[in-house]
Amino acid sequence: MIYVVLAAAILCEVVGTVSLKFIDGLSRPLPLILVILGYGSAFVALASVLKMGLPVSVTYAIWSGAGVALVAVIGAVFLRESITLVQVGGIALIVGGVVALELGGTH
Repeated sequence: MIYVVLAAAILCEVVGTVSLKFIDGLSRPLPLILVILGYGSAFVALASVLKMGLPVSVTYAIWSGAGVALVAVIGAVFLRESITLVQVGGIALIVGGVVALELGGTH
């Protein structure tokens, strides 16, 4: 259950971050509402994950790493933003670091 809540936190953060692209200087209310709800929900879910007992280092690493990777993929695939092989390698290193933190944990 803890990883389901963490996945929800990641998805909420990704929705908030991607919505930033569309707020047009805070003049578009729907994307602005999605930013506020996305980040707010993400932090509530993160607090729940920490209360359930996952260490903050692992929680934050998974949340931020997965968020960065997903936003980069969404940017490249759906928003037509460029992505280089070096950036793909960086994302792979982030994912590898998160996996290493999880595997090295004592929980």
